[in-house]
Amino acid sequence: MLSDLTKYSLLNTIDSPEDLRRLSVDQLPEVCKELRQDIIEELARNPGHFAASMGTVELTVALHYVFNTPYDRIVWDVGHQAYGHKILTGRRDLFCTNRKLGGIRPFPSPEESEYDAFACGHASNSISAALGMAVAAARKGETDRHVVAVIGDGSMSGGLAFEGLNNTSSTPNDLLIVLNDNDMSIDRSVGGMKRYLFNLTTSNVYNQFRFRAAKLLFRMGVLNDERRKALIRLANSLKSLLAQQQNIFEGMNIRYFGPIDGHDVRNLARVLREIKDMKGPKLLHLHTVKGKGFAQAEKEPGKWHAPGRFDPVTGERLVADCAGQPPLFQDVFGKTLVELARQNPRIVGVTPAMSTGCSMNLLMESMPERAFDVGIAEGHAATFSGGMAKEGLQPFCNIYSSFMQRAYDNVIHDIALLRLPVVLCLDRAGLVGEDGPTHHGVFDLAYFRPIPNLTIASPLDEHELRRLMYTAQLPDKGPFVIRYPRGRGVLVDWHCPFEEIPVGKGRRLKDGTDVAVISLGPIGNLAARAIGRVEREQGLSVAHYDLRFLKPLDEDLLHEVGRRFSRLVTVEDGVLKGGMGSAVLEFMADCGYAPRVCRVGVPDRFVEHGAVSELYRLCGMDEEGIARAITRVARGDKPT
Repeated sequence: MLSDLTKYSLLNTIDSPEDLRRLSVDQLPEVCKELRQDIIEELARNPGHFAASMGTVELTVALHYVFNTPYDRIVWDVGHQAYGHKILTGRRDLFCTNRKLGGIRPFPSPEESEYDAFACGHASNSISAALGMAVAAARKGETDRHVVAVIGDGSMSGGLAFEGLNNTSSTPNDLLIVLNDNDMSIDRSVGGMKRYLFNLTTSNVYNQFRFRAAKLLFRMGVLNDERRKALIRLANSLKSLLAQQQNIFEGMNIRYFGPIDGHDVRNLARVLREIKDMKGPKLLHLHTVKGKGFAQAEKEPGKWHAPGRFDPVTGERLVADCAGQPPLFQDVFGKTLVELARQNPRIVGVTPAMSTGCSMNLLMESMPERAFDVGIAEGHAATFSGGMAKEGLQPFCNIYSSFMQRAYDNVIHDIALLRLPVVLCLDRAGLVGEDGPTHHGVFDLAYFRPIPNLTIASPLDEHELRRLMYTAQLPDKGPFVIRYPRGRGVLVDWHCPFEEIPVGKGRRLKDGTDVAVISLGPIGNLAARAIGRVEREQGLSVAHYDLRFLKPLDEDLLHEVGRRFSRLVTVEDGVLKGGMGSAVLEFMADCGYAPRVCRVGVPDRFVEHGAVSELYRLCGMDEEGIARAITRVARGDKPT
């Protein structure tokens, strides 16, 4: 096997973009080849987001070759596509630690590198953030600083992207927007914007002529900024008339270039050089292939978005043998939804571009007319669901907990206010692991709890998830939130008959006399193991209550706890501030109970990335941490 020194003869010489810029443009294709191979080999061993970064290798190289980074700002949208960027900006030796506890972060972050211009974990923020940077640079007199926003076409379906475009068109700036159009988001991109981008064409010859003519007229004194704007409007109108096609970007007075091949690095570098110093906002439209350079990923980019470990030569995915293991919560959701939809013709499914990730694809395959992928548009997903519910349908709207934050007002204004029967299924609730703080779904309990008319529940296991889903679609239940985590449940025999769960009713799982533990959701299984350990090792008698519902609270259950116990532990997979523990404390105080309470949950900080088990340990939410909390409160120790 060739040594790394031979195999990566150019990449080994690049410790920063400054080193890259010393190379000739004819050496860039070899850099791209080596960078792509390095990504393949690294991610084969240490899984991450594969296909998106493979598709942006040439773009990454060209951007750092042409622009003076980090002084020039590159704002990546989402960050799935930025592994090449990390490798070229001094983190190649650390890339083996990507997404690992204590290692480099899963997405670009200014806290990690000066080359990471802005935080990017949720889609569609790049244009707004980059415009802010461009305006700030102009205000500070930094006329030589360039700002580039790199956005994927999937992210262009997000409302924030259009808000950014609208402001870009009306605010003086020299922003460059690079539209990485790979016909994908995570699953196949959907909607009118996808079709528009696919069909959009503009002549490169025309753009080059227009650019050179404008520079000549400026030098001759014929053209100034005010006349230039009027001329752009006239030229755009004439071009639309001749082409019989309106360009949405030039209709907003944003210069449009493309589409061009996003995998021709020499031409890409040339075009970037030609347009980088143009005045006014501009957009460069690239056609790329998600998974480029790895046949299996090109063929099935959705499956290779985050494929896990694989053989870098054969492409065989090294999937662990899951026989005899409990199912993923998302799969229980997807199969149960299909089962319920067969019984209830009013049921429809909605997802914002995560059909495979949340298993909504199962409903799409069996009843395609009753499942809707609305693209990366969480706010629209919520309001769209509200509209269908208003007219008699029963939407199950599945949104990852961390992404539901983007639809908060929509839930209040368009669902809760009218008490519309939308079932909001929050996948990836709680600490999610290697994707880190932008993706941890730890705030939903606290931010949904104050909203009137909502029912908020979390199942202990797969049977409870099925029963809650069944309960939520029964008549007169109103808006219903069900949260559940990423990963596997605890029951191999997960299928069970449907039964209605009384709304707002918890249950006592185990009786005891010394301490009461109240848990909410699947973390209650860890609490049960901790209780068993404490009873064996400390000789304590510990009662365990599964609250089931954060809202409405089971007041009878809490009165029982308040009357019987002077020591109490609450356990939740969410933030402590405002969450389930806070709700229990409020109830106890309001009703005149004064137990000593220890709350276990996510502390008041953004939790880093790492395996879920590692993060639970960091936060004192693992079996050992819960056992310590029980022991501490039983002894009457002061909180640490």
